[in-house]
Amino acid sequence: MSPRDRDDLVYSSEHGRMCPHCGLPAKRCQCRANPRKRDAVPEGDGIVRVRRETKGRGGKTVTTLTGILLSEPDLKQLAKELKRRCGGGGAVKNGVIEIQGDHRDVLVEELEKRDFKVKRAGG
Repeated sequence: MSPRDRDDLVYSSEHGRMCPHCGLPAKRCQCRANPRKRDAVPEGDGIVRVRRETKGRGGKTVTTLTGILLSEPDLKQLAKELKRRCGGGGAVKNGVIEIQGDHRDVLVEELEKRDFKVKRAGG
């Protein structure tokens, strides 16, 4: 019985999570219903928005960058370089780069050097 014959299988102790469309392990899935999101470039207007946020973070300030049209590996590399430039920590969550602290001026300057269109968002 091949994996393609078992459409109802969603998990295998041998292979882990299975694709419900093609029946292959999720790591090797090549069907159109489940394209690899990792290498996909998000859609948008191409303008990077730099915003300072504190809401829902226990009063701590975080600078967020949205609208960066890069694939996930490139986005993580950019975040690493920006965190190093700001001298702080941060993370990449759902295509949004979060840098701890208020570093809007530094980030706008750095992104403009890298030929991104940048806007300051929020107040």
